[in-house]
Amino acid sequence: MKTKTFDCLVIGTGPAGEGAAMKLAKAGRQVAVVEVHRQVGGGCTHWGTIPSKALRHGIQMLADYRRNPLFQHSLEQVQVQFPDLLRAADSVIDEQVRTRYRYYGRNRVEVIFGRARFVDPHHLEVLRPDGAADLLRAEHLVIATGSRPYHPPDIDFSHPRVLDSDSVLGLTHTPRSISIYGAGVIGCEYASVFANLDVKVNLVNTRDRLLSFLDDEIADALSYHLRNQGVVIRHDESYERVEPRDDGVVLHCRSGKKLKTEYLLWANGRTGNTQDLGLEAIGLSPNHRGQIDVNKSYQTALPHVYAVGDVAGPPALASASYDQGRFVGAHIAHGECDWSLIEEFPTGIYTVPEISSVGRTERELTAQRVPYEVAQAQFQSIARAQITGHRVGMLKLLFHRETFEILGIHCFGEQASEIIHIGQAIMSQKGAANSIEYFAETTFNYPTMAEAYRVAALNGLNRLF
Repeated sequence: MKTKTFDCLVIGTGPAGEGAAMKLAKAGRQVAVVEVHRQVGGGCTHWGTIPSKALRHGIQMLADYRRNPLFQHSLEQVQVQFPDLLRAADSVIDEQVRTRYRYYGRNRVEVIFGRARFVDPHHLEVLRPDGAADLLRAEHLVIATGSRPYHPPDIDFSHPRVLDSDSVLGLTHTPRSISIYGAGVIGCEYASVFANLDVKVNLVNTRDRLLSFLDDEIADALSYHLRNQGVVIRHDESYERVEPRDDGVVLHCRSGKKLKTEYLLWANGRTGNTQDLGLEAIGLSPNHRGQIDVNKSYQTALPHVYAVGDVAGPPALASASYDQGRFVGAHIAHGECDWSLIEEFPTGIYTVPEISSVGRTERELTAQRVPYEVAQAQFQSIARAQITGHRVGMLKLLFHRETFEILGIHCFGEQASEIIHIGQAIMSQKGAANSIEYFAETTFNYPTMAEAYRVAALNGLNRLF
């Protein structure tokens, strides 16, 4: 078998793998990426971020249509089913795949399709779909294989009524009812999607509140609006067993509750894609969730082998994974990296309405004995929100009472994941440049949602004495 040699091999073409490959290619390195699936893009493009957010966008458009008085006369003509939304998502996925092929081609990164397996610390064997095998060698290797939904061994995921966040995208009709086990980000997002399709939804939460990493006020607002959409939230529950039937699924809870619905969507955790990688051949052992231990430079126990993205553990966000990949690419190309990843990155949760936050919460600041004040702007008072009809929501800024430094930004409502970046830019500044007074003294376009920063800043400064 002839060996092909590269400067670096990247396993996986999701955000982390793409970020590493592009950074290395720009640095003049000879790079190849290995992809086990038929198309580039990874789980983010095909089963995760892109399809779920495209679904959410379709749901929001439907909600806007139903609410707008201009279309009240034609509401009965609108019958949107779950497969209709999936078809709309397919067009986005196709365009994303084409775009990424262009990136690889333009930067002369070779794309090799097949399943990669370590032979030794510098060699990969790639089994191609046609059965042929390639032997590849590189000085540096990057594992960016992503993750998949966690499957407890006692649950039959081969049953057609037991779904995970990947297989739910194969539904051929809109279910009448569904139980979602796991009320993390994925569970909450799908609860919003199905509730707005008039599906009866049980959201089973293993904890005592939704998304405990969020600011309490924002988490409470999410709970209220999910319930207002018809979602039944069941806190502090854990499953005892799952009973698939021909006509549905019964979720048996340890509390004694039995929830029968047409489908069960399991959304409780993810597992790193490290199976069959041959890690034992190079002395690496993933943890019980398939994740690989890395240092602050994303190096494994073998310094020339890196792991980035979901397979390296939290935060497991597409945005952070891409930056990790770029960081590793720079580290490999130059032996070090002269920039560091930000510690406070924004989170986006695409429920209806959506949520985004960056920085510390009120709970954290109180525990740390930081003297802070709250600045708020309710969307219902913002002219642009009144025009668009997206009145639900708020922007909340937490700032230091003495220095005026912005400590946390929390947003709930339509366009939250876009609005957050304005505050993030100011919050990232050093010294006096990070001040809530910036928003009070800056002129914003009117009417815009960005104006909420000025309203909030004035609200907060007026609280001081």
